[in-house]
Amino acid sequence: MSHDPPDHPCRGSGGPLDGVRVVELAGIGPGPFAAMLLGDLGADVVRVDRPGPAPLGAAPAYDVTNRNKRSVLVDLKSPEGPEAVRALAARAEILVEGYRPGVAERLGVGPEECMAANPALVYGRMTGWGQRGPLAPLAGHDIGYIATAGALSMVGAAEGPPAVPANLLGDYAGGSLYLTTGVLAALLTARATGRGQVVDAAIVDGTAHLTSLFWGMLAEGAWQDVRGRNLLDGGCPYYGVYETGDGGWMAVGALEPRFYATFVALLGLDGDDLPERTDPRNWPELRARFTARFKIASRDAWTAVFEGTDACVAPVLSLREAAGHPHLTERGTYTERDGVTQPAPAPRFSATPATLRLPPAAPGAHTADVARDWGLPGLLDLPKDSP
Repeated sequence: MSHDPPDHPCRGSGGPLDGVRVVELAGIGPGPFAAMLLGDLGADVVRVDRPGPAPLGAAPAYDVTNRNKRSVLVDLKSPEGPEAVRALAARAEILVEGYRPGVAERLGVGPEECMAANPALVYGRMTGWGQRGPLAPLAGHDIGYIATAGALSMVGAAEGPPAVPANLLGDYAGGSLYLTTGVLAALLTARATGRGQVVDAAIVDGTAHLTSLFWGMLAEGAWQDVRGRNLLDGGCPYYGVYETGDGGWMAVGALEPRFYATFVALLGLDGDDLPERTDPRNWPELRARFTARFKIASRDAWTAVFEGTDACVAPVLSLREAAGHPHLTERGTYTERDGVTQPAPAPRFSATPATLRLPPAAPGAHTADVARDWGLPGLLDLPKDSP
């Protein structure tokens, strides 16, 4: 592994967002990940941490979502705290917060207060339920958001319960990536017009949006609104996972006819002896035949059979195994920084590559530097009870 992907011609560049100032009001989950992405792309992200222990008790040095950021300590419940945040917002282009609706307003750092100091500010709001609606004021987590949006019902085997996809589908795909896209789109408008705006990024909205393709297929009659019965949800025998003889797993995605023919041949089966694959009535028999074949060898043995072919078959790797895969190693997809293996910034840029400039920010570690760089002497003094 390398610190930067090897195909970067301009190492040391600030990235495509170099010069963009971002204020992040500390939270957990999708907000920090979105701010990390902005930081990876070169933005100067200042995380406003509160005095006291981290929300989940995690060691700051291992919180990769706080990389490429600087941290200041501000007590928002003190008389001076809201003024400090508003002063930061006045010098920023983007602010990101993930409080429940109304909390930022009660603290004096809501959109109205911050945009009064900076009319061009893009104010990004990250929540699960959104800023309005019957559930807006209630607590929640990823699993509940994707359940309500209909996405959780799509994941898992037909005969079992829905499978929980960690918090990748809701928090990060439906939340962080939509917030990031939203604030960057609003930044373009703000730069063109001088007018900022509020970006309401709700995980339920983003997750629902991710299912757009399937709503079209549902309307066409090409998708069943039940789990594990469709082409892309594991119901199809040539798009699913199979256990190997040693308890490992292989992922099969041989959708196109020519790829399917290669898959079947390398699996050691006679394609002419198999039932027609396009008829779902034949899928149980095909699955049984494939299942039996994969059981005769180990995952590594099957990997060697399919490696370098167009069969669209790959081993199911663990996180640690993925970091050592030859393809991902050559691309620098994973990297090591300060003893922590982690994904390298993505995507890739030919002229302004993203880099790992800073390790995860310890709370308050950059208070003095940010006060100097952002022209806020005196407003960002360390709270009296800070370490």
